[in-house]
Amino acid sequence: VRLGRVAVADRKHAATNPKAFFYGKPITLEEHQQSRWIVKPLHLLDCCQESDGGQALLVTTLERARDLAQPPAVIAAAAQGSSEDQQMMKSYYRKEITSIPEMGLCARQLWRDSGLGPRDIQTAVLYDHFTPLVLPQLEEFGFCKRGEAREFIRDGRIELGGELPINPNGGQLGEGYIHGMNGIAEGVRQVRGQSVNQVPKVQNVLVTAGTAVPTSALILSRDH
Repeated sequence: VRLGRVAVADRKHAATNPKAFFYGKPITLEEHQQSRWIVKPLHLLDCCQESDGGQALLVTTLERARDLAQPPAVIAAAAQGSSEDQQMMKSYYRKEITSIPEMGLCARQLWRDSGLGPRDIQTAVLYDHFTPLVLPQLEEFGFCKRGEAREFIRDGRIELGGELPINPNGGQLGEGYIHGMNGIAEGVRQVRGQSVNQVPKVQNVLVTAGTAVPTSALILSRDH
């Protein structure tokens, strides 16, 4: 049930995004629970779909960006992380699987370099190819304490209108699996105020990359 809340939130947001794979197709928590098992504890609706797509990002100096037609989205901080006992694409031999230390490393770097913290983030685009990996990201970035993510995501807190809306575009579970590049694009739209599911008064957006692998993350901010 806890994991299902992530899938329901993503699909709710995708349902109002005309460019999403699952546009017009929200799901309920009951439908999530009734979807077939892939491998316990993962239901079918805990796993992102395979999809084709492309995404282009233009990176330039802030001075140049200010002369362009669109308002700039400033890269306030960016970080990459590989942690202890990292085995290429997976960490096979760690004693626990309830944390993502390489993402925690990115979090510490981002907060230090940007001077921001969890309370300064209005929305987060979290890498969500499988629902279980969203919960430890919330903990690693300090949106809640260790072991509290399962309660943090209750009562619509991660949905539009909640305390921390995640993946307003529908994420990879709802919009499309473009290896997170579409997540960066959504972060840009949120900063510009141009998203189809716009979060009010966005100043800073957190975007994360692949989890359970050497990973990365960035913060996109409005130009002040």
